[in-house]
Amino acid sequence: MTSSFTHRHIGPQADEQAEMLKAIGYGSLDALMDAAIPESIRFHGELDLPAGASEEETIAELRAIAGRNTVATPMIGLGYYGTHTPAVIKRNVLESPAWYTAYTPYQPEISQGRLEALLNFQTMVTDLTGLTTANASMLDEATAVAEAMTLARRASKVKTPVYVVDADTFPQTLAVLRTRAEPLGIEVTLVDLDAGDALPEEYFGLHLQYPGASGAVRDHADLITAAHAKGALVTVAADLLALTLLRAPGEIGADIAAGTTQRFGVPLGFGGPHAGYLAVRSGLERSLPGRLVGVSKDADGAPAYRLALQTREQHIRREKATSNICTAQVLLAVMAGMYAVYHGPAGLREIAQRTHRKARALAAGLAAARIETTQAAFFDTVTARVPGRAAEIVAGAAAAGIDLRLVDADHVAMSADETTTDAHVAAVLAAFGAPEKTTGPRVIPDALVRTSDYLSHPVFNTHHSETGMLRYLRKLSDRDYALDRGMIPLGSCTMKLNATTEMEAVSWPEFANIHPFAPADQTRGYEDLVAQLEGWLAEITGYDAVSVQPNAGSQGELAGLLAIRGYHRSRGETHRDVCLIPSSAHGTNAASAVMAGMRVVVVACDENGNVDLTDLAAKIEKHRDQLSAIMVTYPSTHGVYETSIADLCASVHEAGGQVYVDGANLNALVGFAKPGKFGADVSHLNLHKTFCIPHGGGGPGVGPVAVRAHLADFLPGNPLEPGDHHAVSAAPHGSAGILPISWAYVRMMGPDGLAQATATAVLAANYVAARLREHYPVLYAGENGLVAHECILDLRPITKATGVSVDDVAKRLIDYGFHAPTMSFPVAGTLMVEPTESEDLAELDRFCAALIAIKKEIDQVAAGVWPKDDNPLANAPHTASSVSADEWSHPYPRSVAGFPEGVDRTAKYWPPVRRIDGAYGDRNLVCSCPSPEAYEN
Repeated sequence: MTSSFTHRHIGPQADEQAEMLKAIGYGSLDALMDAAIPESIRFHGELDLPAGASEEETIAELRAIAGRNTVATPMIGLGYYGTHTPAVIKRNVLESPAWYTAYTPYQPEISQGRLEALLNFQTMVTDLTGLTTANASMLDEATAVAEAMTLARRASKVKTPVYVVDADTFPQTLAVLRTRAEPLGIEVTLVDLDAGDALPEEYFGLHLQYPGASGAVRDHADLITAAHAKGALVTVAADLLALTLLRAPGEIGADIAAGTTQRFGVPLGFGGPHAGYLAVRSGLERSLPGRLVGVSKDADGAPAYRLALQTREQHIRREKATSNICTAQVLLAVMAGMYAVYHGPAGLREIAQRTHRKARALAAGLAAARIETTQAAFFDTVTARVPGRAAEIVAGAAAAGIDLRLVDADHVAMSADETTTDAHVAAVLAAFGAPEKTTGPRVIPDALVRTSDYLSHPVFNTHHSETGMLRYLRKLSDRDYALDRGMIPLGSCTMKLNATTEMEAVSWPEFANIHPFAPADQTRGYEDLVAQLEGWLAEITGYDAVSVQPNAGSQGELAGLLAIRGYHRSRGETHRDVCLIPSSAHGTNAASAVMAGMRVVVVACDENGNVDLTDLAAKIEKHRDQLSAIMVTYPSTHGVYETSIADLCASVHEAGGQVYVDGANLNALVGFAKPGKFGADVSHLNLHKTFCIPHGGGGPGVGPVAVRAHLADFLPGNPLEPGDHHAVSAAPHGSAGILPISWAYVRMMGPDGLAQATATAVLAANYVAARLREHYPVLYAGENGLVAHECILDLRPITKATGVSVDDVAKRLIDYGFHAPTMSFPVAGTLMVEPTESEDLAELDRFCAALIAIKKEIDQVAAGVWPKDDNPLANAPHTASSVSADEWSHPYPRSVAGFPEGVDRTAKYWPPVRRIDGAYGDRNLVCSCPSPEAYEN
């Protein structure tokens, strides 16, 4: 039985579906799916999932699950801290669809709000770290540090593979470093700085934790100087709040700084999502992984923001990219940046001083009880030496509702934070049998006290009242286009509904305020939810085991490939290192394969966009003894159900390889085909595509990895368990805080609703293709002339005949009130359209009408009515100020520019800037907040 929620989630209702089916020549959704999906892979049963629940029932079930979690006072530390999310940021960013339903800002003209917010984030990071350039977020601290290691490897001229790591590094960071290092041949060497361990004779990089996991604040200046003398690059993993009081990494000579911004107002969420950061000194900015927001100018010369230096990234450089990172943590970076905007430099310093005072009070109380602490200087964390008593003390604090860190049998660590009160300090000291204290002596050496300014830009010194902050956030969100405004038909991105009920539980304290390393008896609700969701995903995909630890699709890819690598190695087949990848594949596939220590061999595609089976057979035969895996996307990146997928899997298996099916397009399979049953060994899924976690403007995401039984032992392990297999994220369950979203989606849709969603998504794509085929060639189709859940419009003949480019059409769609489809992927000069199941017929028709009207405008250019360099497409998008300017010299009227055919004048979206000059921004790289003078005139 279909749940009531299904009718809320799926846009076209029964009568609209009938009209759409008639347009493409089918009598029912069943008939359409029978014709579209190859029988060789078809699943004909019903998914073994609970029947769909109502929204009210689902919330009640989530309340019960949340009730099985215990919210304690988290003083465990290790990079995760209690924090107060300002209510104005919680309500107007975290819980606002204007922010969380946006996509990565590839169309910068309609993304100026979040691009400015990300520039604030980058400026915050560079100011606090004392370095010159920061990117627009990383996935978490551990992966940021791992990226810093590989950045140092690329940039260092030292040939040795040795990477030296401070033994006082967070254990989860060390686990991820080792995961990343081993396939690349990097040797991680631990050095205990307190014990006076000698550094190796040669090393390409040095990693330092500042402050250390023990809480120790050390002066690393001499060590950094010595490392530079050997040609090594130095990374400092720094606590940004501590850097309001401590000398910045850049000031003590660091080349790279990495870390997390979680304690800047982002809830713990049992481990995530949180925005990591990565900053570099001048000269290394072109080696940075991930998104980088820069300042450029628009067609009128006004300052405008865009993603800079994109040629570094995986979607362009593929196996030669600086990283496989794609989705990052934009929504959380916006929150952290706004936390700094709201509090300003003085407010942040006051929070840091208050936190430090609580830590000093803890140390003073322990000293009064003659309990030894392991560090003389510290910021927020104190480690006590209590021979044989550690477990007893931790249990005593837990009885008072406070979680401390059990380091070992003889040591207990405790971390103060923004939320720590005098009562908390007293309760902790009581657990040690120590007297109550409210302060203690100064402990930070003068040489490490920060004297330099930070956050001096006006944006960090203006919006400190709630009224001011509210209006600033509204001003920025009004500049952007998100799903709350209209359809975002991005191919391969699945911009479907992010239902409010799905989002509701994310900010409940029982989910938001749980430390990732909290005791197991406090996290039973989370463990139940994770186990249930992993089981549901296994059933949907036909696999035997699932891990939700990867906190992005890119990390799911890496985890899956590492599972394949581990499997081959367990069988003594270490020589299997060739990964076959079709030429049409997304760039992350190739970049991930390289990170997993594999050699990429490209397989050609035929003229229909399918994997060329002749070339595949030749590549398999050539590399038979070295074949590790093939990575394929299904349906293909061309939006087609390839009929040969089962045969492809069999041929790879026959040669001893494993089959990785990229789950990016799973929205075309759920309920109708299971990768784990048609021959695949492993897949990653995208919960931020198929399972309704919002894209957040470029993150968060979750990329679970699903495997068949023989690979289950090689799934990511707990980063705090040294014997476990490779951890790919800092927290055991990755971005656990947003898993309730996907849990709620599956729970409310049920098996029937999920299958209906898939069929409706396929119907929508074929309807759009049918409506537009006579105006734009549809590039690829499968058997029966059908596409899967997306279609590719070929603009290359138009460009050749008229000079009108795919970029011109994309920008002109903005004037019509739409976000453009995916541009030039997987084929240059095309638009890939994925309407999803959530858009109703009226919105689909409005989109098709806009593209048909644009084709008429192109015909005007072709006929010579408008010049090729002065027409509504070449000048798009048009801003309100450009249309209302005193002078108008163009050969088309203002009404055509601003209110083209079919646009509702009462609901017009105006882009804040005209077309942005991308090349100018890359030539004149500016990646921090420009001065207010830049906006004069």
